[in-house]
Amino acid sequence: MKRESDTKQKILDAAQYLFAREGFKGTSLREITGMAGVNIAAINYHFGSKEALLKAVLERKLIPLNEIRMERLRRVADAARKRGTAPMVKDLLLAFIEPTFQLKDKSPDASDFIVLVGRAFYDSDNTVRRAFIELVWPLYELIVRVFREALPQIPKQVLIWRLHFLFGSLSHVMLLCGSTFYAEIREFPLATDTKSVMKILIPFMTAGIESK
Repeated sequence: MKRESDTKQKILDAAQYLFAREGFKGTSLREITGMAGVNIAAINYHFGSKEALLKAVLERKLIPLNEIRMERLRRVADAARKRGTAPMVKDLLLAFIEPTFQLKDKSPDASDFIVLVGRAFYDSDNTVRRAFIELVWPLYELIVRVFREALPQIPKQVLIWRLHFLFGSLSHVMLLCGSTFYAEIREFPLATDTKSVMKILIPFMTAGIESK
């Protein structure tokens, strides 16, 4: 059983590494098996298809990450209700965004995962996008709900557009912070540790979402 588990993890690790760098469409199963040191039959046995492998790669870190983000968002909203006030936008943003970057700090391979998620909306093939949206939909619904509590004066359609601007900006930041192959911009050094990014990103996004 341990051997099977090791084989599965090797495939997931290789797929995550290659999907992050080459995209889903640009990565072949042969490349994945070559990097993992297994044969094609192993992918068929453990996952059944390339699409199922992608879903497993995303689920491995995204499901526990989403649980953390949802718990933090609920905690902010619940605390505000107990105070009889609206949640603070900056607190909601921190609850949603910070865990992703903390994951990068804690997990050696999380940078590849962050790049893969960051490119979900950029990739020309929508397979990653569909798989990603399916996994984050409960989180998205919670985000809309708690931000409406925070900003009841803003029309729903306007708020949702602003949230999509947030998601787009966040995807770009994730690409920059998770990637080691965006070297062409390094002549403008960027501090990518969590504390530095949060210090810049949260006030910027707060101003945009709260704007009159």
